[in-house]
Amino acid sequence: MRMFKAAVVTAAVGTLLVGAAVAAQASTQQVQADPASIGAAPYEYLGWGNPQKPADVMKAAGNKWFTLAFILSDGGCNPKWDGDRALTGGSDQTAINNIRAAGGDVIPSFGGWSGNKLGEKCTSASALAGAYQKVIDAYKLKAIDIDIEDTEFHSSAARQRVVDALKTVKSKNSGIKIYITMGTDQTGPDSSGVDLINRAAKAGLANDGWVLMPFDFGGGSTNMATLTQKAEEGLKGRLKTAYGYSDDTAYRHMGISSMNGKTDDGETVRLQDFKTMLAYAQQHHLARFTFWSVNRDRACGGSNNDGDSCSGISQSQYDFTKVVAQFHG
Repeated sequence: MRMFKAAVVTAAVGTLLVGAAVAAQASTQQVQADPASIGAAPYEYLGWGNPQKPADVMKAAGNKWFTLAFILSDGGCNPKWDGDRALTGGSDQTAINNIRAAGGDVIPSFGGWSGNKLGEKCTSASALAGAYQKVIDAYKLKAIDIDIEDTEFHSSAARQRVVDALKTVKSKNSGIKIYITMGTDQTGPDSSGVDLINRAAKAGLANDGWVLMPFDFGGGSTNMATLTQKAEEGLKGRLKTAYGYSDDTAYRHMGISSMNGKTDDGETVRLQDFKTMLAYAQQHHLARFTFWSVNRDRACGGSNNDGDSCSGISQSQYDFTKVVAQFHG
């Protein structure tokens, strides 16, 4: 993803998700996850960072939803997990079945920092919408996340394709929620982010949540809760200008996607920061409060300082997931 900008790793998936027999049938069952908790869906990367079993996380932390990373291009306009694992019949589907069997549900995330992005590889909005639709149909989804970063984010052509494709997805999938997740400056979205919002408003895209990643600001930034709120207030202003929203409506179309512990740029996002963010998100009824990532929601311990699989700070397992699980918008 954006963090540690690591190359995609897939070896962990096969060992993690050897499913129970009941899980193989779960894809046909009705989803039981509480829709009110859909905004509290922490990221878990099943192909990276020594992933935990999602059902174990749910039991320990209380969350019902996961944002699963990442759907990428297979080199063309075809969606696959990490760009190389099929949507159905493999370990990723088994994981989703297991989550649903435990009363939860998932939001697949398209994009991230690394790999081939569908927004660039699909050469038309209609083709990109078709790629999104393949994933929606494969899992009968209630929501998707577009984590638009790096070259996809900074390409005006890709931004427009994403907007137009998502408008098609909205029109063809009644009730589906769409979250667009992007980086930010301390004062709110950067020029690419502002342009994306303006293009979406001009196109009439009724996006459910504009979600900022308020970290990696550089310069050893401190007081990450305060900086998060500052960035979010900047986003509010941009949404009001682009969409004509009131303060309350703008807040309800915003979200936070933080990072626990040490960030790429040496910042520290502490548990108390998350609690402050939660209070802000609840007060203003934000659309989404999530973080990167469940994989990292544990102390490193011993000689293990791998930022992909631990937070780099002193904490108990799932401390940050437990805070996010309290969010109900």
